[in-house]
Amino acid sequence: MEKLGSIDTSSLVDKAEERIIQFIQENKLNIGDVLPKELDLAESLGVSRTVVREALLRLKTIGLIESIKHKGAVLRNPDVLGSLRKVFHPSILDNETLKDMFEMRLALEVGMADFIVNNITDEDIAELEKIANEIVSGDTANPWHVEDEIRFHGKLYKISKNRILLELQEMLFPIFQYVHQSGLLEKDIIKGDFISHKELVQVLKLRDPEAYRSAIRKHLNNHFARIIV
Repeated sequence: MEKLGSIDTSSLVDKAEERIIQFIQENKLNIGDVLPKELDLAESLGVSRTVVREALLRLKTIGLIESIKHKGAVLRNPDVLGSLRKVFHPSILDNETLKDMFEMRLALEVGMADFIVNNITDEDIAELEKIANEIVSGDTANPWHVEDEIRFHGKLYKISKNRILLELQEMLFPIFQYVHQSGLLEKDIIKGDFISHKELVQVLKLRDPEAYRSAIRKHLNNHFARIIV
């Protein structure tokens, strides 16, 4: 039989949603601008109001638009991580995805070195020093406690002053804990270069991004060694 070619199986709602987003981009709409009314969108797209309503509902769900009385659909600043937050849980992610998430957190920790060093204050260093002296884990690669990690590393994310990074950190730590304890990592904790939380604070006092980047990499060295086959 002669090949007929593939069929576009995407639904009308999918296409309407995509076209509305294109309209926002092409017309350079800003936060607070009002989208055309449902009827106008339906006529322009050649679909029913039901299709348009469903497409707008999807955009509302991800926080891209907001329905305001007497105005209609208004463009808003979306919650970028809102949809991801709903699925960032070990129980609903497969092992490969969990390992990818684990790797992402490692990459973030090393990659944000410049932000931390550029923003850190004497008060921040004093607080980190206090935390490092109080928490149980961090002097060696084991034991590892998520509460300790959140206290120390959560402070580092706050120092970066990047809101998205801070939100990601809050979402990733439960996954990091799960992967660390689940047996997904294929290698045991190894002996070698390790920099503790207390030593990280001493490096931060130097205000040297490269020195800190090297130090945090060594602090996480066991995690890298265990996840990279």
